[in-house]
Amino acid sequence: MRLLSDSIGRKAIVAVTGLFMVLFVVVHLLGNSTIFAGPDGINAYAEKLHGLGPFVWAFRAFMAAMLCLHVIFAVLLTLENRAANPDKYAVKKMLKTTFAGETMIWTGLLLLAFIVYHLLQFTVRVTPDIVLGNDAKNRVDVFTMVFSSFRITPIALVYVAAMITLFLHLSHGIQSIFQTIGLNNDKTMPQFSALGKVLSAIFLVGYSAIPVLILAGILAK
Repeated sequence: MRLLSDSIGRKAIVAVTGLFMVLFVVVHLLGNSTIFAGPDGINAYAEKLHGLGPFVWAFRAFMAAMLCLHVIFAVLLTLENRAANPDKYAVKKMLKTTFAGETMIWTGLLLLAFIVYHLLQFTVRVTPDIVLGNDAKNRVDVFTMVFSSFRITPIALVYVAAMITLFLHLSHGIQSIFQTIGLNNDKTMPQFSALGKVLSAIFLVGYSAIPVLILAGILAK
């Protein structure tokens, strides 16, 4: 119970749940990258995932729990910090923290809104842009579904904007994870800070490449 009520415990929950989500972002990017192998690549990948059945749903439930805990305790910590520092120490804080660090709560909430939209679009498949169908091997045609959506400029731009937001959130968040779990100190801080920026840049380029290349006509059916 102290883990939930103590500020140190809450920070630990935010860090651990954040680490799980970073790992998910890595795995998800690897899966999405199969689209560069063409329709057969991503459609085969999607079919294999679908074949895992209950394991996929158990994984989704676990990640949903991690996301909920991360959001709840991150918001609670933000509210507690603001209540404890009503004047916000504006000048002092701006000298010590980066833009990414200052906007963590806002980039996090924007990402939450994007996740809801992303699930409605490509998991629940209820948004108007979705084109449903099967390929020549009678598999769900994920390639056409993604391709058709990202040919719509506003949708492609929303995804790029979301990945820029992810870059900002993780460029500070990854470093914070290591700091919270006690691995970050004066000697290792530059290395973990650089690691956070490098990984965030990889995510930005890797995820954004899909809508950008489709919209530019480089990745085509």
